[in-house]
Order: sequence, then structure tokens, then C-alpha cells
Amino acid sequence: MLKERKKILFIVEAMGGGVFTYIVDLTNELVKSNDVYVAYATRRQTPQNYREYFDSRIKLIEVKNFGRSIDFTKDLKAFGEIRKIAKEIKPDVIHLHSSKAGALGRWAFNGKDVPLFYTPHGYSFLMANHGKLKRIIYKAIETVCAKRNCTTISCSEGEHKESLKLTKQATYVDNGVNMKELDSLIGTVQTKKEHPFTVFTLGRICYQKNPKQFNDIALAMPDVKFVWVGDGEMREELTAPNIEITGWAERRDALKHALQSDVFMLTSLWEGLPISLLESMYMNKLCIVSDVIGNRDVIHTGENGFVCKSTEDFVEAIQRARYESNMVKVLTQHAYEDVLAKYNTKTMANRYSEIYRQAIEERNPQRDVVYFPTQEGERINVVPATVGATIEKLAK
Repeated sequence: MLKERKKILFIVEAMGGGVFTYIVDLTNELVKSNDVYVAYATRRQTPQNYREYFDSRIKLIEVKNFGRSIDFTKDLKAFGEIRKIAKEIKPDVIHLHSSKAGALGRWAFNGKDVPLFYTPHGYSFLMANHGKLKRIIYKAIETVCAKRNCTTISCSEGEHKESLKLTKQATYVDNGVNMKELDSLIGTVQTKKEHPFTVFTLGRICYQKNPKQFNDIALAMPDVKFVWVGDGEMREELTAPNIEITGWAERRDALKHALQSDVFMLTSLWEGLPISLLESMYMNKLCIVSDVIGNRDVIHTGENGFVCKSTEDFVEAIQRARYESNMVKVLTQHAYEDVLAKYNTKTMANRYSEIYRQAIEERNPQRDVVYFPTQEGERINVVPATVGATIEKLAK
């Protein structure tokens, strides 16, 4: 952590889903040693009681004009809002999260006096649900904004490689899960001792998560139970009779479904670095994922899970998980150890703190000092080293 309390301002437009969990876990860790402010907007997936997730010391400030889509009138108002918020707080660090906050924030602040950071959480121009023209526009916006004085911090190595195509002022910090909180919640969840072999996923039923392929896999394995924890606009795609859709579930209920399953599966068309994946690794669930950025940065076939390119690959991996118990034990143990070593909130927060500290020191370098005893021999006068050198020279 930073050695002395600094003011860190997070500006978050997309505070829902995995981004919400990420912000909660990171800020709750950083507030132990810093003053943390979160300027935010909610989304449909944001929990109703979202304030209860944050440490009481964190200051939450709603940005009323933040919106997901491009709206020049509202965006201009949001631009003014975040500038006003920063002016009142006078932060030592500003960290922008998601593409909308990243675009507005990189022009609202110059990054010279106060270190400025941006985390995409999945670039919009890589999202296959957007048409070609929209993706071209989104990439053009990112390309122009990347020229500003701001460091991009990606949440996975794969996303970092995309960032480097836009700017050399970039690094990455892997997402992490709050192991302490997970342990605490898991301890309160009651599960059945026996259950049918079950494959689950968690998240919004939307184009990104590829429910069509999820359904195709379920149809190919009628004797396996599939569970989708969540809901969304594309639930009609999940027609296989062996799929259960839970609807949106409270965190404890979602964990119950996870704990009573054997395999965690992601058929996503794109990702940043999914928190649900990291949590499943920590819970010793075999993870079988699609071959996209984020997923393949963490999971490596035959080492800690399976990365699949086709429906047939998924079916084969699930069959192996079902009948090769010794292999499952080895892979899940490796995945669990990866979270302990790398993908946890403490490691993540320490890395961010170091990045922030270095940026602050570069803008406010601590001058070396020379100490001179007074004639009384009790008090110490402190002066900058440059002045001290002059005094020593004159004294000679």
C-alpha cells in the first residue's frame, strides 16, 4: 500500500456485473491505507443494495448523467460533473474504469498534475455484438484518446497486448478475487451432499456470453444437467430441456449453485478477465472456457483446465471431467494455487498501490535533505540537499 494516506478517485460508468465486483474488492482493500472516492453510475445488473458492499469509509458519489450509449448532451454534462467532483476532492490519483469513463476522463483531465489511469475492462471495438461501423468508431475513439497523457492498465495480459497497439504508455494488473470474503460466504452456504453431474455458468444471458453455443452443448449431452445462474434478453436461446435458468440470484444463492456443480463453463465470444472464472478456480471447479482474451490468459489446457475452440471441444472436455476424476483433481488444484499466488485482491491492490506510488513520486519527487545540528546540539535543522551543499562549501 501507499506509505501515507493518499486520495484516490475512481470514476466508473459501468458499475455492474464483473466490473462492480472488481471495484468493490479493489476499493475495499485500498481504503485500508488511502482515502477512496468512487464517482459512479448504476446499471440494471447493479445490486439494489450496492452501497452495503462497500467499506463505510469509501465515499460514493453518483454521476447523474453517465449513460451507456453515446448521447452528446448527457455526455457533456457528465464531463462537467466529473471535473467538478475532482476539483472538490483534489485527488492524488484518478483512475478511470470502462470505455465511457475512459473517453470522457482522458479529456476532462490532462494527466500532468495528477496521475491519470484507465482500465478498459474489455475494449468496445472487440465486442462482436456491435456492427462493423460501430466497432470502427469505437476504435477511432480509443485511438484518439490513447494519445492523451494517461496510463492504460489492462486487467489481463491479452487485453494489455491490445492496449499496446494503441499506446506504449500501458501496463497490466491481473484481476483478482477476494478470498477472505469468498471463504466467509461459502461457510454460510448449505449444499446437498449428492447432486447430478452439473455444468454451470454465471452472468447475463446476452450475445457476449454466447447462449446459443451453451444450448448446443447442452443438447449434445442430454444426460448432463446445465445451470445458467443469471438472466437476460437472450434467455429464449436456452431451449434445451436439461438447462435450468435461475434468474438473477443474490450472491449467496449464486454461490450455492456453483458449489453444487462440477464444472464451470464459459462460452463467451469475448472477455476482459472474468471474476466468475477466478472464483470458480478458487472453489476447485474444473473450468472449461472459450478461446478468447482473458479466458486463455488464465486457463491452459491440460494444466489447470481446458480452452475450447468448438462445441465438439466443449463436449469432449466435459466428458473427460465426468469420468477422469484423478485428472480433475490435478487440474483444479493447479487452478486453485494460481489464484492463491496471483489472482487475488491483495496481490492486485498491492500492484496498483505500487503503480500509483511511482506515478505520484515522478510528479512530486522527494528532495534529498541534509541535516545540520544547531549550536544547542538538541534540535536539527533540515534543508534541501542543494542548499545544504552550498552551506557546506561556504563553511569550508
